[in-house]
Amino acid sequence: MNSRKILYQFGYRRSADQDRPSPTRHPVTVVGAGPVGLCTAIDLAQRGVPVVLLDDADRIGEGSRGICYAKRTLEILDRLGVAETCLEKGVTWKVGKVYQRNELLYAFDLLPEDGHKMPAFINLQQYYLEHALVARAAELPNLDIRWRNKVTGLKQGNDGVTLTIETPEGLYDLDADWLVAADGARSALRGMLELAFQGEVFEDRFLIADVRMKGDFPPERWFWFDPPFHDGRSALLHKQPDDVWRIDLQLGPDADAKAEQAPERVIPRIRQMLGHDAFALEWVSVYTFQCRRLERFVHGRVVFAGDAAHQVSPFGARGANSGIQDGENLAWKLALVIEGEAPKSLINTYELERSVAADENISHSTRSTDFIAPRSAQELRFRDATLALARHAPFAKRMVNSGRLSMPSTYETPLSTPDGDAWSGSARLGAPLPDAPMRNSSGQPIWLLEALGGEETLIHVPNGAAAPAGKRVLVIGDDLIDVEGLFAQRFDTTPGSTYLVRPDQHLAARWRHATRLLVERASRRLRGFEGGHA
Repeated sequence: MNSRKILYQFGYRRSADQDRPSPTRHPVTVVGAGPVGLCTAIDLAQRGVPVVLLDDADRIGEGSRGICYAKRTLEILDRLGVAETCLEKGVTWKVGKVYQRNELLYAFDLLPEDGHKMPAFINLQQYYLEHALVARAAELPNLDIRWRNKVTGLKQGNDGVTLTIETPEGLYDLDADWLVAADGARSALRGMLELAFQGEVFEDRFLIADVRMKGDFPPERWFWFDPPFHDGRSALLHKQPDDVWRIDLQLGPDADAKAEQAPERVIPRIRQMLGHDAFALEWVSVYTFQCRRLERFVHGRVVFAGDAAHQVSPFGARGANSGIQDGENLAWKLALVIEGEAPKSLINTYELERSVAADENISHSTRSTDFIAPRSAQELRFRDATLALARHAPFAKRMVNSGRLSMPSTYETPLSTPDGDAWSGSARLGAPLPDAPMRNSSGQPIWLLEALGGEETLIHVPNGAAAPAGKRVLVIGDDLIDVEGLFAQRFDTTPGSTYLVRPDQHLAARWRHATRLLVERASRRLRGFEGGHA
């Protein structure tokens, strides 16, 4: 069922490539105009890389689908120019509550400290995010979105790919140096390369219902084990914009997916949960899910991202959030390779880093699923014993797994501190930098991540000597002023401390006392040159 069929529709238009006698060659073609494909294409275009984005549809709005976007995703969206639009429309939240029956087991705060531009999470229907991204893409002159362009053929060579594309006006071919496959869980490109997923398929079925109603529930994540309105199963409640509420109900592996979507089955379930019938169904779906991924994400000049590369359960909001992080990891690397500033082998680090991230997400997702929907008597006994203990024992609360919520990935880095000094604070090697409120050299407020943007940057704390040379250097006290002391606290600064930040705002290296040679080697290693680390 879907009462909201189309929110935004885009017209097909003929491209110049269709009138040329031989295929036009493009630096990058992205297939799939969902959040992952759009973010990747925008990121590349902002870095000066011309991009063609193909999608076989011409519309947005067939169901709300993904709704939860984490702080790191919002920071990426901010750099891409759409976070403000999303924050204005979205529902901001940071508190989650876990119940058994009607009893509150525990509550958690996902962002207990101040001094960050972005909140812990927002809830926003996926079609609103996609519309904001499409509008942003339209502002970029080197990003060409082609709706109703369906890839029907793929041939790969040593230095690129040739795509056959079906349109309402017939077929045409297109050449690309690189192809980003972001065409979702049913990826046609994955099928064309005859690539198979590895992992686990779960049989339990879950009902999603988006319900329009006026409600007094706060903007929090509420999860129930064995609630009185849905005996023996689990339930989840989230607030969305437009007085819409997301309700997830576990149905069990034997549920009839088609029958369970019928209003005469859905409405009584929702009425029993809410205790009234003053609501209207917006969208209903029944799903099962998989925790699987491709063995490799990079196949010659074809790079897979998002659901085309890996799939997880929806518990923990790991799907879209991890996919958007895929795009961020890939975009700066592709841009450097295309610009001749990095070897082609740099793309292999995308596969290495995002494969590890996918494994981590799949592991968390699988454990959450096993706890929420036990598949054996032993798993059920463990779950019930944990819930019983959690009422009284703090250690057991940490074992309750209602979906470990999406966290940003931390990448292993060989660029460790050469002098062996210990570092405190929340900044960690390989992780995205924690944000902090600053002032620029003109005294205007600016956030640290805003100042960094998407460039490789050295951040230096002066100690009387000249700052180390780098591609771009920001000096604390000159270029950025730490008015509240939060940068010093989070980065454990001392005079002379220097931090090398990757173009995706992950911390690549740090030194108490950097030298030109240390910085140069770390920068080269960051860009994929062998033997670059100090």
